[in-house]
Amino acid sequence: MYLQRLLLLRSSARLTSRAFSAEGVSSTGTPLDMIQGNPNAIHVSNVRNRLREIVGASTNWRDHKQALEERLSLSSMLARSQGDLPPRSMKDSSHEVHLPLGSQPHIREKYLTHHNTVRFGRILEDLDSLAVLISYSHTHNPALPRSPLSIVTALVDKIDMRQHCIYPDRDIKFTGHVTWVGKTSIEAKMYMSQLHEGAYSPVLEATFVMVARDPENKRAAYVNPLKPEGAEEERLFQQGEVNKTRRVELSTASLLKVAPTAEERKVVHSQFLSTLDPQTVSFRSRVLPPKSVWMEDAKVKGLEICHPQERNIFNRIFGGFLMRKAYELGWANACSYGGCRPNLVAVDDILFQKPVEIGSLLLLSSQVCYTEGNFIQVRVHTEVLDPLTGQHNTTNVFHFTFVSDNDVPMIVPQSYGESMLYLDGKRHFSQAAGI
Repeated sequence: MYLQRLLLLRSSARLTSRAFSAEGVSSTGTPLDMIQGNPNAIHVSNVRNRLREIVGASTNWRDHKQALEERLSLSSMLARSQGDLPPRSMKDSSHEVHLPLGSQPHIREKYLTHHNTVRFGRILEDLDSLAVLISYSHTHNPALPRSPLSIVTALVDKIDMRQHCIYPDRDIKFTGHVTWVGKTSIEAKMYMSQLHEGAYSPVLEATFVMVARDPENKRAAYVNPLKPEGAEEERLFQQGEVNKTRRVELSTASLLKVAPTAEERKVVHSQFLSTLDPQTVSFRSRVLPPKSVWMEDAKVKGLEICHPQERNIFNRIFGGFLMRKAYELGWANACSYGGCRPNLVAVDDILFQKPVEIGSLLLLSSQVCYTEGNFIQVRVHTEVLDPLTGQHNTTNVFHFTFVSDNDVPMIVPQSYGESMLYLDGKRHFSQAAGI
């Protein structure tokens, strides 16, 4: 399975890359794009600037709000059907973005931890911005000065790590393009590699699902159809169809909708029996098995006040910021639980249920929900709190798979609700591990 993913990474890298500007130099003073033989490579710092140009947003807070109000007039430019839009190829949306941690040391500090490692939360932010830019490239209409579409992240379908170590002093390259399109949704696949001994080595592969909406971000809008060119692009498109089917099946089988399977019910009952006190022989008397931790005791919580600084181009809180905060909280929980610094194995099924408004109080709750050997499955739930009404609304759910240096204690649920969290975590772990 991993060999197939590696071949997919290599084949996708051959797609022609397209971007809008170039910046960055190597330690020898040569521009990065010239080193790579690609004069169209874009510097990571320019990605969000380009997004602001596409939608007409501003870096100034007051001008930004005015620009968004002016976007309402663009609704008349939306296509009435997908058939009205010209088909695009995967090459039309292909991008190459450079993060020159090695050749531009002055940008490292933003990406460093105090252990001199790379903050993966920052990488998540860059991936989110790139996914949006890829989607806008696919829908680009050269006749329009600004795009009438509001393209936002709906789901992080999967992020697979190829290697655990990301070096803080070596250049990073992101590549990506659209791989599948529905009527109003877009699947963007991205790859991250890092320079090592003169060549770029795979680090991760990510699949994001984006949705297009009208200028007010209230209703769905059509996007250009995708026309695969050649056998490789056709294979990627068919994989996108498979991914869509899998997502529908997982949603249908959600434990929030249907009962656990017969095998899962056996797992829950077996766990329950393992916690009964043999001395009392009572359903109410529960004891913690050896080398175990009650699920209730494996939580870490946090609070964020959502300031304008973290806004996206549509005046909501940037999805990459939410991912970074959720990842860092989840990592801290896994670190505390395992007793050492864990490594990320996979990220999957990050669902963006509702946008987070500026000024919101964002509550984050991290829960270790499943363990196996030295693996730790962490679920992070985020919700906004209205301090005046006390109302809570879920905005995101995140799933992270970590691996520790040593075996970790077994997590044990007590209530039925915790048992469902355990089974859900087991499902996500199995998916991450390819079981």
